[in-house]
Amino acid sequence: MHIVVCIKQVPDSREIRIDPKTNTLIRQGVPAIVNYYDLHGLEEALRIKDEFGARVTVITMGPPSAEKALCQCVSMGADEGVLVSDRAFAGADTLATSYVLALTIQKAEDTWGPVDMIFCGKQTLDGDTGQVGPGIACRLDMDQLTYVELFESLDIEKQEVVVRRHLEDGVERVRARLPVLITALDILNRPRRASLPGVLRAARYKPIVWTTNDFSNLDRSKIGLKGSPTIVSKTWVPEPKQVNTEYVDSANVVAAATDLLNRLYATELPQKLGWS
Repeated sequence: MHIVVCIKQVPDSREIRIDPKTNTLIRQGVPAIVNYYDLHGLEEALRIKDEFGARVTVITMGPPSAEKALCQCVSMGADEGVLVSDRAFAGADTLATSYVLALTIQKAEDTWGPVDMIFCGKQTLDGDTGQVGPGIACRLDMDQLTYVELFESLDIEKQEVVVRRHLEDGVERVRARLPVLITALDILNRPRRASLPGVLRAARYKPIVWTTNDFSNLDRSKIGLKGSPTIVSKTWVPEPKQVNTEYVDSANVVAAATDLLNRLYATELPQKLGWS
């Protein structure tokens, strides 16, 4: 069994700052991490590897510094890491990104054998679109199971997988045939820590790097800025909301709560909410 996990190196959202003049992200000095949701996809792939035996290939598109993210995945148990890096890929939107990653997966199939499953995070912390995973599935003509919250079973003989999807109006239990692409929610599992042997292997590991020269069937009109029809017309930072707070003496909680309710019912809020 061959499993591919697509990851992305993103700025740590806890350290992100906004330039007040340009309203753009300040990336200088912000540490990079593996996208949070992608780690849950990797963990599920590694659990399948532990139970059934599988080859786990991790793929990312990005600058040379993204090798660090791949080495982290190797330290957790991934077999191989592939970095797709070239200046020609810069400025890619989700359409161009899914095109390049789909080509990379096809090349991985030619190198290490047919891909049975692909895992992606449901979205990235910086883009937040949730479009790349489904885009890859469409380009590879593969069934997709998005927003998966529970991996119920995998039948190798029948080539079937059963998962639970978390939807806006409930939960959907789905059975699908392999190959399949799955996008993971953060409640799917808890990513493992790297083992000592894994850390030692990652310290010596050098990810495979593929550039535009490694893809014989690459259409350059579909990559980078040329292949990215998405246009950002405007960006802005939401105005901070001022919230008034009142501190209540713990000895007078009942009196304070009664006073608050009386003031609340004196407003138009109860009528708007349909309170009697």
